[in-house]
Amino acid sequence: MKLASLKDYRDGKLIVVNRAMTRMVEAIDIAPTLQDALDNWSSFSIRLEERYDLLNDEQIYSEPFNPESCVSPLPRAFQWADASAYVNHVELVRRAHGVELPESFWTDPLMYQGGSDNFLAPTEAISLPENQNWGLDFEAEVAVITNDVPLGTSVKSAAQHIKLLMLVNDVSLRALIPDELSKGFGFFQSKPASAFSPVCITPDELGDSWQVTKLHLPLLSFLNDEPFGKPDAGVDMTFNFAELIAHASKTRALTAGSIIGSGTVSNRLDGGPGKPIDQGGVGYSCIAEQRMVEVMENGEPVTPFLKAGDRVRIEMLDKNGNSLFGAIDQQVKPFAPTS
Repeated sequence: MKLASLKDYRDGKLIVVNRAMTRMVEAIDIAPTLQDALDNWSSFSIRLEERYDLLNDEQIYSEPFNPESCVSPLPRAFQWADASAYVNHVELVRRAHGVELPESFWTDPLMYQGGSDNFLAPTEAISLPENQNWGLDFEAEVAVITNDVPLGTSVKSAAQHIKLLMLVNDVSLRALIPDELSKGFGFFQSKPASAFSPVCITPDELGDSWQVTKLHLPLLSFLNDEPFGKPDAGVDMTFNFAELIAHASKTRALTAGSIIGSGTVSNRLDGGPGKPIDQGGVGYSCIAEQRMVEVMENGEPVTPFLKAGDRVRIEMLDKNGNSLFGAIDQQVKPFAPTS
């Protein structure tokens, strides 16, 4: 099943989208918003699936689907917790700064609490203050949305709480991160609003590409229409989504509509840090990772961070080349802070 939210007040308007993502039908008579559907998923999902089947069989009135009319599936969420499940990504960043990776990073996931009160729409501009060198970067990721997850949920039980998947652009301001982390209190200013794919999907839509709560397909990133990354999201994922949910619920229950992110998708190459696509590698899911490799190989970074006018596109195709979630397609635009 594929669901999305149209621009309509603060929390969007729930729609069902056909498998080809060409047609849509409203679902507000079942649940006004996606959050409403998640709050009573056991019953509402059955009715939504029935409508999805009718839509795909062309047995119900529908309208053309336009991703630009969408907000993120959850325009705001009760919780957005982003992990760093691809330890290769963390290791690269630390190696470039000459810092050893603690062994615990391979057994205990990293996770931070992100801002969830306002997500960018999938085609909404990323705002960059004028004359600020904040190291604007994109981070291509996969995320899951849960129903209610009880306190202390085990890895074995966590998988049943994964109801939907979507893609993420976890926008980061790299130049602000070191000072924030040095205070020992985590990210805040360095993590502005993230964006999610226009469509979220149930795991059954993925077939055998969804195994052991990992999504085994390449995650495609483009910078100014040039291929930047195509790492496989199921490869080198140290912690699967069930493990991430169990980690998040160790000391707290998770409310329906909680979003758990994978962190930047990252693949190794022959035991090394990987290579750009034009050098025969699978590239990277963020600019920082490519810059780190440049530092290790040449002593200094070459690739610039995002600037006004740059365009980022993030998408995932199924094995037949069809878009699964639609595309996050954003341009960087300057803005002048209010005085």
